[in-house]
Amino acid sequence: MKLKIAILPGDGIGPEIMTQGVAVLNAIADRFGHEFEYNEAICGAHAIDAVGDPYPDATHEICMNSDAVLFAAVGDLRFDNNPTAKVRPEQGLLAMRKKLGLFANVRPVATFDCLLHKSPLKDELLRGADFVVLRELTGGMYFGEKYQDDFKAYDTDIYTRPEIERILKLAFEMAQKRKKHLTVVDKANVLASSRLWRQIAKEMEPDYPDVTTDYMFIDNASMRVLTEPTFFDVIVTENTFGDILTDETSCITGSMGLQPSSSLGEHTPLFEPVHGSWPQAANKNLANPVAQILSAAMLLEHFGLNAEGALIRKAVDASLESNVRTPEIQVEGGAHYGTKEVGQWIVDYIRNA
Repeated sequence: MKLKIAILPGDGIGPEIMTQGVAVLNAIADRFGHEFEYNEAICGAHAIDAVGDPYPDATHEICMNSDAVLFAAVGDLRFDNNPTAKVRPEQGLLAMRKKLGLFANVRPVATFDCLLHKSPLKDELLRGADFVVLRELTGGMYFGEKYQDDFKAYDTDIYTRPEIERILKLAFEMAQKRKKHLTVVDKANVLASSRLWRQIAKEMEPDYPDVTTDYMFIDNASMRVLTEPTFFDVIVTENTFGDILTDETSCITGSMGLQPSSSLGEHTPLFEPVHGSWPQAANKNLANPVAQILSAAMLLEHFGLNAEGALIRKAVDASLESNVRTPEIQVEGGAHYGTKEVGQWIVDYIRNA
């Protein structure tokens, strides 16, 4: 298969983990006879420094003309520590989602048996947890009308019926392909926008009679994903709740450096790790490349290359079982492996499989 892939390394540890993600894709291309064409583009703080825009038109054109986008991370301490900055790296990420029409963020949450001890949760709670969080990505407070002065500020949490229907349709269909259980997470006892979410979900339920649908307030869901993670199959929720909930689920895997994601919608699909840019660790060979590598696996699986994605997952599992891990998840007394060493081990496994 031939694929044109836009490569957006971004800021901080982004370029380092992206190097490993691309190396894994190259190993897969060689192993299975595929042809991947890469086009790199700038975004985030790097793009602000270069052209004054965190998501330049030239970058958007490359993304639109590609079959998929492999993205790493944006963010820089210069902007984090300056709340008055008018242009911020994260604005580029929001602009990219909006312009590409990426309304659905898909974040799988699964455990690795050899890493259960790295989670703050008890092994018996975690074992067997395997669910997906589907987060609406282009609506809600992040994109609603905003205002701020020295006395007052507000963010408008606005959703329309079409925005809600399209993400719920995707959620119901995803549940049908999994264990046929959908949980709609909202705050319908307080928020009008959540009541519309629940109303529409109730209207759509009869169209999916094979799916068991339940409803949960966000505060309860935040507790249940940590106390009873095996309860869930597919969770669907709005933008702000989804942002918080999906970061919380890193407690289940033991590290945010293990969680990949995809963003789907109207145009080019995007694949990215869920963690941030971690600028403090940039160029120190410390960052875990696994989430970036698993995002590459999700990219391949999106195009039906399931055997290729499965081999990447097998290689990652083997690396973890062999204690080839970056420091934040390494066993006590284990050998030191950095970003490059972990990536190379996984590449070698794929080439020798």
